[in-house]
Amino acid sequence: MLAPHFSHFFAANPGLLHFAAHSHHPWPDLTEAAHARYWADSATLADRKWARVLGSVLPEAQGHVARLLSLPDARQVAFAPNTHEFVVRLYSCLDWSRPVRVLCGASEFHSFRRQTRRLSETGRVAVTEVATEPFGTFGERFAAAAARGDWDLVWLSHVFFDSGFVVTDLESIVAAAPANAIVAIDGYHAFCALPVDLSRLHARAFYLAGGYKYAMTGEGACFLAIPPGCELRPVDTGWYASFDRLSDRPGEDVPYSDDAFRFWGATFDASGLYRFNAVMGWLHGLGVTPAAIHAHSRALQERFLGGLDTLALGRLPAGRLVPPAGAPRGNFLTFDLDEAADVQQRLAARGVQVDRRDRRLRVGFGVYHDADAVDALLAACDGALR
Repeated sequence: MLAPHFSHFFAANPGLLHFAAHSHHPWPDLTEAAHARYWADSATLADRKWARVLGSVLPEAQGHVARLLSLPDARQVAFAPNTHEFVVRLYSCLDWSRPVRVLCGASEFHSFRRQTRRLSETGRVAVTEVATEPFGTFGERFAAAAARGDWDLVWLSHVFFDSGFVVTDLESIVAAAPANAIVAIDGYHAFCALPVDLSRLHARAFYLAGGYKYAMTGEGACFLAIPPGCELRPVDTGWYASFDRLSDRPGEDVPYSDDAFRFWGATFDASGLYRFNAVMGWLHGLGVTPAAIHAHSRALQERFLGGLDTLALGRLPAGRLVPPAGAPRGNFLTFDLDEAADVQQRLAARGVQVDRRDRRLRVGFGVYHDADAVDALLAACDGALR
């Protein structure tokens, strides 16, 4: 699809079949110049660079997120170096005078799951996890659980990282949550991977994602879309949270900005925003939408699965696909295998980069892949796993 735009990556990794497109994406060539622009701004403007970062670079990045997620107000987008900052900041908005009640999926990503389980160990969090399987009833079961409990925080992945399963009924789930609960959707495996429309959700739910995966931007450009009119006052708060009042005389109270800045932290490395803008502007200029990216990935997935059927490899049977064929799926395939670690090692020895989570092998398909790359992957699988 866009392989020629990744020439630096391919030149630096000759012969590598990189099919970990659900985790680390190569950066397109133009990110090198974008990264250099940040260095140049830092060198030539010194401390004055922040006027450029906050005055033009940041609004451009907010605009890209708002456009891609159908948000009506780009000022409701906050950025941070990683999503864990937002996990902690959202937790800090809750009333900790009693145990906090949390509802989430049983397969949430580590940035949320580890923090939540550690808090649960202290007795300060009572967490209820809804099993993702059976996939066909997940949305219905999660919505029912959301409606039953007096939750303080309802947290859910849009696309689950350990299966690629897409939650398609977000609206009914968000509507079922208690009115006083914070509702947050982890969209990292959805952003720039499939079309996302928050026009009917943005007023109620937080949505977080970032640039490291499908946005092909690298580290340091994670974001949180905040419901308009949000008046939460995070206890975990940095001085950027009232950046608009920086020149005022300090008062006795702790002020917060009226927009997304109330969820910002403090001084950050802005290079990720430069790369983010370069990639988002590049895709937009080419007319490449998340819907087109998703369609491209799904076509390559079907080609790979068809090839596996023909090869009939005992170590990687197409029948071990999770969720099963026909289920809503993101831009990677997941296989539940008894010997997942061995399969990963065998493929690595053949120059194939995939990854696994426990017994689940993940194979991702990105914009830098084409049919020939998938055929090369199938040939490598045949040689490594026969």
